[in-house]
Amino acid sequence: MTIKLGVPSKGRLMDDTFAWFAARGITLSRAGSEREYAGQVDGIEGVSLVLLSAGEIPRELAAGRIHLGVTGTDLVHEKLPLWKAQVTPVAELGFGHADLIMAVPAAWVDVDTLDDLDAAAAAFRAHHGMRLRIATKYHRLVREFLQDAGVADYALVDSQGATEGTVANETAEAIADITSSGATLEANHLKILADGLMLASQATLWSSHTARVEGADQAVMDELLQRLG
Repeated sequence: MTIKLGVPSKGRLMDDTFAWFAARGITLSRAGSEREYAGQVDGIEGVSLVLLSAGEIPRELAAGRIHLGVTGTDLVHEKLPLWKAQVTPVAELGFGHADLIMAVPAAWVDVDTLDDLDAAAAAFRAHHGMRLRIATKYHRLVREFLQDAGVADYALVDSQGATEGTVANETAEAIADITSSGATLEANHLKILADGLMLASQATLWSSHTARVEGADQAVMDELLQRLG
């Protein structure tokens, strides 16, 4: 066996992860073309690289198919309801920052807080005979957040694409999504509620509680974690 490290398979998240490991003397590289998902680890023996989508990494960690993985805090919290029992954060990597927020149309001048949203949702249902729609791909986190805030009379609408555009396209009245600068929200005439921050996320290295580490692999894992600080 070897220690399996899961890393995002493309884009800036992959490049920044490669650079973070390289700064600690461990070189990660893709084997072959961008269409291939095999990788290589140099600088330490007994570690293999598995290239996955960032969204797959929480599931692979929880299942014990990889020992370590790099993915966002938001994805771990959303995809693993019992994440504290399944994974442990090893290190925050300092990039991939994004906030999971609740946003409404900027034209809603009387809606600035979650209490305002609750009142607006009740009024919307009374007027239209349907629940106010909130577009998101973070169903579990949003549902828990709104429940804790006492917001009712809403319906979550699944959005796996350009969530910010759903209000303009009239498929939702509000959104819950991740944002880094807020520029896309502003361009789509949306505003973040004053108390609408659900989670501050960033790329994080996680270790699996369920992946088996035996014999010589334990020494490899110890050395790797020591190298990574």
